[in-house]
Amino acid sequence: MNTLIWVVLPYACLAVFVAGHVWRWRHDQFGWTTHTSQLLESRLLRLGSPLFHLGAFGVIGGHAMGLLVPASVTSALGIPEHLYHAVAVWGGTVTGLVLVAGLILLIARRLVNGRIRRVTTRMDKVLYAGLTAMVLLGMTATVAKNLLGDGYDYRETIAVWFRGVFWFQPHTELMTGAPLVYQLHAIGGFLFLALWPFTRLVHVWSAPLAYLWRPYVVYRARRGPVPPPAPAPAEVRDAARPSPSRP
Repeated sequence: MNTLIWVVLPYACLAVFVAGHVWRWRHDQFGWTTHTSQLLESRLLRLGSPLFHLGAFGVIGGHAMGLLVPASVTSALGIPEHLYHAVAVWGGTVTGLVLVAGLILLIARRLVNGRIRRVTTRMDKVLYAGLTAMVLLGMTATVAKNLLGDGYDYRETIAVWFRGVFWFQPHTELMTGAPLVYQLHAIGGFLFLALWPFTRLVHVWSAPLAYLWRPYVVYRARRGPVPPPAPAPAEVRDAARPSPSRP
């Protein structure tokens, strides 16, 4: 069972993540979009979307730092363990709360606005349910276990297993002793990756980065008065005249 959960499942989810994006791009390019509903409601979206995206960027950055950077690297850089732990816990709590606030607003606008509720697809509902579960598990692990509890050093267990998945050396024994909330969060994370290609989240790979280095569009102001239009030729004037009515 441990091999199925901590070896087979991650690789299966990663395979679906890659193959799903390829299939989606080849067969559903017109659906490769955010499916924005801004025209239907903008007040809550104007507040909820920035909060959600800022919180998501912070959470993703924190996960990348905690899972991909070994403890030996931060120690070699002279960062004490207690300082790293404090920054990780408080930073994760703040960015997590920002993400929660944005997610609540985005879900609320789909529940209270009838027009948006009618255009919400079944996959949107699955996406929001998955996001809610992932955020709740992550906040529980951060706040209940590390901020208010005794703490848990996931960098010596979960992070090592996570990096081992990509090195094709997953150490399943490191996950069997992890707290249940961390185990569920890890499983949910890989399942969420498998869900990703079939949702509106594919739009993150289509960010308009080309705008950063494209040449500027130069607009030249018109100087002086606008010249009058050139007189039309005689044949054009004659064709434009109304024909005389017959008696």
